[in-house]
Amino acid sequence: MEREKFSSRLGFILLSAGCAIGIGNVWRFPYVVGSNGGGIFVLFYIFFLVALGVPIMSMELAVGRASQKSTARSFKVLQKPGQKWHLQGYAGMLGNYVLMMFYTTVAGWMLIYIYYMMAGKFSGLKAEQVADVFGGMLSSPLLMIVGMILIVVVGFAICSLGLQAGVEKITKTLMIVLLAIMVALAINSITLEGGQEGLRFYLVPDFALMKEIGLSKILLEAMNQAFFTLSLGIGAMAIFGSYLTKERALLGEALNIALLDTFVAIVAGLIIFPAAFACGINPDSGPNLIFITLPNIFNAMPGGRVWGSMFFVFMLFAAFSTVIAVFENIMSSCMDLWGWSRNKAAIINTIAVILLSLPCILGFNILSGFEPLGVDTNILDLEDFIVSNLLLPIGALIYTLFCVSRRGWGWDKYIEEANTGKGAKVPNWLRGYSTWILPIIIIIVIINGLYTTLF
Repeated sequence: MEREKFSSRLGFILLSAGCAIGIGNVWRFPYVVGSNGGGIFVLFYIFFLVALGVPIMSMELAVGRASQKSTARSFKVLQKPGQKWHLQGYAGMLGNYVLMMFYTTVAGWMLIYIYYMMAGKFSGLKAEQVADVFGGMLSSPLLMIVGMILIVVVGFAICSLGLQAGVEKITKTLMIVLLAIMVALAINSITLEGGQEGLRFYLVPDFALMKEIGLSKILLEAMNQAFFTLSLGIGAMAIFGSYLTKERALLGEALNIALLDTFVAIVAGLIIFPAAFACGINPDSGPNLIFITLPNIFNAMPGGRVWGSMFFVFMLFAAFSTVIAVFENIMSSCMDLWGWSRNKAAIINTIAVILLSLPCILGFNILSGFEPLGVDTNILDLEDFIVSNLLLPIGALIYTLFCVSRRGWGWDKYIEEANTGKGAKVPNWLRGYSTWILPIIIIIVIINGLYTTLF
């Protein structure tokens, strides 16, 4: 049976960007910017996005398009007889499952918060009371399970409709609405009285602040953020490469996806920093930023209930676009490995992901005594660590070595595939950089991630 293709180039770019765009763009990016010097960090982030993210993404897309298979089977098709590169396919498939074990829970939180905002649950509350609402949600496993199940069932139902009729069509709509809501939220924040100070901090490089924080810290954080924001290493992009025609060269497509992902991250900062500065509230890290700090900001803002509801709709769409993309990857892998029909893959994986997501939810209440990475950590932290610090960077290293090494697929075959079609081509001089420098940078990212988490 011939593999289904995207109906349009826009569908491919929006779906691939939707996979890369997630809660990390809004949840993590503004905090990392805030704690690493503002505008100077943004400059380094964009540099590393182009230097690191775009080449690796073009490799992942090339492996997918050349093999015409999912994450689980792509290496098997391209490797030489007797080689073991295909083991990365199973690691990538595992990575997709582990990512969804906590991502579906967080997407469910967005669903719950849309209801809270629309129903006026935060109206008139003080900061401590807003924190109590978040704590109350975490202590209610049943509420979170309902939110998670809704996300999983709807996500797999969309994927069961097929690539063009389900995944591409729905994600196109989600992404266009998401971008429109973002722009409206950003305009509102920028025009708030006192918001200009936040805008200045965010966009104007402060070299004195860079000296105070330390250049090496800013560089490492920018490298980390650029690397993780594109979800590279677990085949989440390779699957979309397998649905591509040969009309366009892959470097330009990778650049377009990275640009859209960066646009969303930058605009997220335009929403958060001016609003936070205007309301005299410091942007915080982790869950606090989205679920405690921002409701307080919206409470202090004219029309805050409407803007807050719009913000959490945007957050749900950002999370859900990733969920749909990864569910498609999981289903395609099952179909390639075991010959399942699309409907069978959807039904079995709906049950599997619901069951696999339960430990994350229970980690906040019934299993809260389990602190896998030290004091005040939980099961979500462990699952995030496995994906972000192990499976993603190690997978990206394997994709890179596979595409540059004679013992893998090899540079000549990679560049032939990547440069087929119209658009920007991978220059041959990039070979030395990709063979020697890029793997070293990825290893530095891995070591830094392990060190900061474990020590």
